[in-house]
Amino acid sequence: MAKQINTIGVLTSGGDAPGMNATIRAVVRTALSKGKKVVGIKRGFNGLISGEIYEMCSKDVSDIIQRGGTILHTARCLEFIKPEGQKRGAEMCRVFGIDGLVVIGGDGSFKGAEKLAGLGINTIGVPGTIDLDIACTDYTIGFDTAVNTAMEAIDKVRDTSTSHERCSVVEVMGRDAGYIALWCGITNGAEAVLLPEKKNMSEEELIRMIIENRNKGKRHNLIINAEGSPEDSVKLAKKIEEVTGISTRATILGHLQRGGSPSAVDRMHASMMGSIAVDLLCEGKSNRVVAYKEGRYLDYDINEALEMQKSISEKRYDLSRILSI
Repeated sequence: MAKQINTIGVLTSGGDAPGMNATIRAVVRTALSKGKKVVGIKRGFNGLISGEIYEMCSKDVSDIIQRGGTILHTARCLEFIKPEGQKRGAEMCRVFGIDGLVVIGGDGSFKGAEKLAGLGINTIGVPGTIDLDIACTDYTIGFDTAVNTAMEAIDKVRDTSTSHERCSVVEVMGRDAGYIALWCGITNGAEAVLLPEKKNMSEEELIRMIIENRNKGKRHNLIINAEGSPEDSVKLAKKIEEVTGISTRATILGHLQRGGSPSAVDRMHASMMGSIAVDLLCEGKSNRVVAYKEGRYLDYDINEALEMQKSISEKRYDLSRILSI
């Protein structure tokens, strides 16, 4: 017999992502529409362990769908990696009468959710990360906004670099995944993209390409570097300038990619995924991750989802052809 769900908790964990607030809003309003009590948990698993938990009403999530970040705040919790911390979290759920929990975050957050499910707390994960690195889903909340933020910033960098006839090395976020770099490389018309998942051009090949471009009359080169790639952006820019004599600047976009009002795409997916997470809990399901795959919303077992591998397909993204257009 499925466990009766009366109180649903929601938390955001790990790195923040635009659209997390839209997910929280959907969780709260869907749960309330089903006659459930909803509690917000501040600062992720840290807040769960310390009992930073409060009841939420519809008014608490008014006027937040357009806001970046997360109203519940977020943090990484080393204590929750240990069994003792996991048991404290499960016990705090029982103290506050939390029958089901929605965890919004990345793969690290899902590992925590899986541990709580193993301790008897019905738990559903919603993929919220700008990195697009969760293998079970084609989409993660925050990616669309982050990649558009990066694209617009790179356009501006290119404007000024072109005026000075410089070479630009722009580093974007993504941790160990190169999707933001890949998308920016294509949409910004870069000459080269350096990714963690692929064998990249060597420094010598990159420098030779820049010199050949100069000899053809090209006055500006744009190189997109993913933060997880082996190349250090500042050192690479220095090496290019030393060898070619072309003024070269490294620009590290950093955390501005996490902020800003979420795009329509992020708001839509976030709202749908948050609502589906509540539906799954009310159906008595646990240890699941909401996913968007091939145009459909699905759910996977968390253990199965964590075991899946994701890579940038050579067949799908032939950069040697796309970047030369």
